[in-house]
Amino acid sequence: MTEMPIMTMEKVSLDAASQLCGCDILCFSHDWTGDPLSKTHLMRILSRDNRILWINAIANRAPTVSKKDMSRIFKKLKGFAEPVKEVEPNIFVLNPLAVPAYGSAAVRGFNERFLLWRVQKAMRKLRFERPINMVFNPAAGLLAGKLGEDRLIYYCVDEYTAFTGASKGLKEIEEGLFRQADAVIVSAESLFESKKHFNKNTFIIRHGTDWAHFRTALDETTKVPDEIAELPKPVIGFHGLLADWVDFELIKRTAEHYSNGSVVLIGKIAVDAEQKVKVLDDVPNVHFLGRKPYSELPAYCKGFDVALNPFVINELTLAANPLKVREYLAAGLMTVSTDIPEVRILEDCLVGADHENFIEQIEAALASKRTREQISDAVKHESWDAKVNELKGILADLNDMHNQYLP
Repeated sequence: MTEMPIMTMEKVSLDAASQLCGCDILCFSHDWTGDPLSKTHLMRILSRDNRILWINAIANRAPTVSKKDMSRIFKKLKGFAEPVKEVEPNIFVLNPLAVPAYGSAAVRGFNERFLLWRVQKAMRKLRFERPINMVFNPAAGLLAGKLGEDRLIYYCVDEYTAFTGASKGLKEIEEGLFRQADAVIVSAESLFESKKHFNKNTFIIRHGTDWAHFRTALDETTKVPDEIAELPKPVIGFHGLLADWVDFELIKRTAEHYSNGSVVLIGKIAVDAEQKVKVLDDVPNVHFLGRKPYSELPAYCKGFDVALNPFVINELTLAANPLKVREYLAAGLMTVSTDIPEVRILEDCLVGADHENFIEQIEAALASKRTREQISDAVKHESWDAKVNELKGILADLNDMHNQYLP
């Protein structure tokens, strides 16, 4: 383990390249072992020049009595006993433990003290001092400002309080985090409009894509997996979490319209969607393939003829910036989405205004003359490296503003 110098806010003008370099960074996020999300991609890039203490998920919702939630609780308890581990160069993972009930002052106080002890212990072990605290999980607002941070950044990528089962009290914690942060980064215009009044230093950085990875879908050497290679065409595909924000009725209508084709769903079924997904039980051309390793997704994309983002329209999804859409495009796939504002700006993503129009857009996508190379090339500039550079630029500007007010 190599020690890195600590960055301080000196009275000098720093250019963007010098930001987030040689720092200790705390990252409160989802579980490291989950599918790579925006946080994973950003931290992997930042770990080239910084040390990262990744704190696994602090629950935002109360668990149910489902088998999946019970299994998750067991894993959390088991993980709590494990030491901090270096999972990749310069990325260290800590398993926290908290009671997911934030409406009670007593429980919140217990969570704060217990989590603070746990994180500070890990920081001492790694000799973290004056870290940059980059929070992706609003529940971590309990600890914001209590860890000796040099700077506090809240990176908000969802309307978290709109998730099914969001814990009472989470909204209050998150609003405090918005106000306290030195900078707030949001991933969608809707989030910017709804959050900017909390903090004048609120900025948009839209999601990037792991372009080089998904571009391999166009390689001659990439083999379409056997389980979809011989399916009747067109093959209409989806990958991602099958949660209650997915419009399963729309998927059913799509499958019925293309009864001679195939609808392929890749991803695990979330607890909150287990009843809703049953609407597809008797649709013979819908194929549930389960979760697949991230490394294999480009090969599955190669076997799709068109890709879908079939979200229901509600408070949660209107503020979403679906990562999968840019992944589909990087893989060279014409994509059809329900009317989520953030996809409207993407050239090769067609938007369906309602169920009937959604199917019409699938027809248009299948008839498109755009080549896979053209579709992929159109999002090449939206890499995660580019997004990190946007973040560095914002921090450099804020640093210059700070220095202007120093005596």
